[in-house]
Amino acid sequence: MARSISADRLRDVIDAGEEFALVDTRDAESFEAWHIDGAIQYEYKPAHEFDGDDFRAETGLDGDTPIVTICAKGISSDDFADELEAIGYDDVRVVAGGMEAWSAVYDHVDLDVPGLEVVQVQRRAKGCLGYIVGDPSSDVAAAVDVTRHTEQFTACAEERGYDIVRVFDTHVHADHISGGRELADRLDVPYHLGANATDRGVNCEYDALDRNETVPVGSVDVKALFTPGHTSEMVSYLFDDRAVCTADTLFVDGVGRTELQFGDAEAAEGAQALYDSLHGTLLAEPDSVMVLPGHASGSLHGEAVTATIGEVRQGLSVLQREREAFVSSLTDTLPEKPPNYETVIAINTGREGANDDEALQLELGPNNCAAAGDD
Repeated sequence: MARSISADRLRDVIDAGEEFALVDTRDAESFEAWHIDGAIQYEYKPAHEFDGDDFRAETGLDGDTPIVTICAKGISSDDFADELEAIGYDDVRVVAGGMEAWSAVYDHVDLDVPGLEVVQVQRRAKGCLGYIVGDPSSDVAAAVDVTRHTEQFTACAEERGYDIVRVFDTHVHADHISGGRELADRLDVPYHLGANATDRGVNCEYDALDRNETVPVGSVDVKALFTPGHTSEMVSYLFDDRAVCTADTLFVDGVGRTELQFGDAEAAEGAQALYDSLHGTLLAEPDSVMVLPGHASGSLHGEAVTATIGEVRQGLSVLQREREAFVSSLTDTLPEKPPNYETVIAINTGREGANDDEALQLELGPNNCAAAGDD
C-alpha cells in the first residue's frame, strides 16, 4: 500500500525542490480550473480498467521516478497508487485528503515594515492573503481579512506574543468565507467593517467605521480609507502611515474586478469608482507606505507578496492609464467569476449559513477577484 503524505508535507516537499512527479487524477475540466503548479493530469477512475502502457505513454514516467498522486478527496488517487505499485512503481505516495486538504494549506510570512510587526497569512491554494498587524510596544495586534480557518490567525499571533484586540474585514468577500465575525466573537473584541456595509445588507453585528475614522491598536492608529470600486463598501486600512491593507482594490500586480457586486451591466460604474479610489486615495499616500493586498495572482510559495505605493505607482501599467482606458481595460473582457460567489456573499453578509463541509465545497477552486487590468 502506498504511503500517505499530508497536504502540509506536500507543500514542504515542493518548497524544498525535491524531485518527484505530482500526478493529478481528476478529469481535464477540473484540472484546468484549478491545480497545483507542475502537476501532470492523468484521469483515473476506480471503475475503469487501468492501462499501465497508456500511463507511461501519456506521462513519460518510468518506475524510477518518485510519484505523488492527488485527486479531489484522496480516494481515487489512493486506488491509483495501488495500480502503479502493481506494475512496478516502487516510490508512490498519496496526498491525504486530496485537493480539499490542499485548499487549507497556509503559510505565515513575516514582512519588513518599520515600526510594525506584520505577518502575511497566506492561504496557498487560493491566493487569499490576510494579516496580523502587531504593535511591538504593547504586544497587541489586529487581524485583517480573517478566513474561516481562524486558528491560523490566532496561532500566528500567539507564536509572536500578541493578543488580538480588533478584527477587521475590508469588505464582503466573494471568493471565500470570512471568519472575522467568528473570531471577534470568540475573543470578545470589536469586529469592524466600513459604514457603507449597510448597503450590502450585512446581517450581523459589527462596529462600523466612518470615512477616515481612526481606532487604536495599542499605540498604532488604524485609519479607515473608503476605497469603493471592487465593492461599494470597500475599506482599506492604513496602519500609522506605514502600511495599508488594500484588499481587492490594489494588488501588487493589478487591481480588483468590479462586476461581482455591480453586475456585468454596471461594471463600468464600479470601475469609475475604483479609478477614483486608486488615484484619489491610495496613490495619494506617501511612496514609502507598504501595500498589503488581499490576494495574489498565481501560486504562492511562502514568499512575501507586497510592494510600496511608489513601486506600484511606477510599475503597474494599469495605473498609468487615463480614466476611459482604465475603465475599458476592466470591463471589455470580464474574467470567469469565482465559484459559488453568490452563495459565498450571502454567507458573508449573514443571510445564509453553512456547516464545515458545505463551506469546504463552496470554497474549492482558485480566487478570481482580480481584473485583467495589467499587462
